[in-house]
Amino acid sequence: MTRPAIELDYAVLDCPDPIALAEFYAQLLGWEIVRADEEWVVAQAPGNVARLAFQLAPDFEPVDWPSESVHSHLDFIVDDPAAAESWAVGLGAELVDDALEHPGFRVFRDPAGHYFCLCLRDAAE
Repeated sequence: MTRPAIELDYAVLDCPDPIALAEFYAQLLGWEIVRADEEWVVAQAPGNVARLAFQLAPDFEPVDWPSESVHSHLDFIVDDPAAAESWAVGLGAELVDDALEHPGFRVFRDPAGHYFCLCLRDAAE
């Protein structure tokens, strides 16, 4: 059997305010919001090389960090961790872990409570 064509379109984050969270990530990443209504918003990278979607979930509750439970997070590669951290925090992210055992990774919580990491380019490769 031949594998059918299957491609990742975008990751979807549940949240209580899709427009606000999409605006956070669009500003963080320099992306553009290409679709928006009260329940579904899509942010897209220049050249349409990557997209994130944000779906209305009024009862969304984030997990704690660190957690024994299963969780997911987004990783973003950066060249200057200090500048990226300052940018992210200035947009409303919260630094939650910059542990010494992972010097090239800093863990943040976005305004809705999802976790993402800013990863030093060399540490992520």
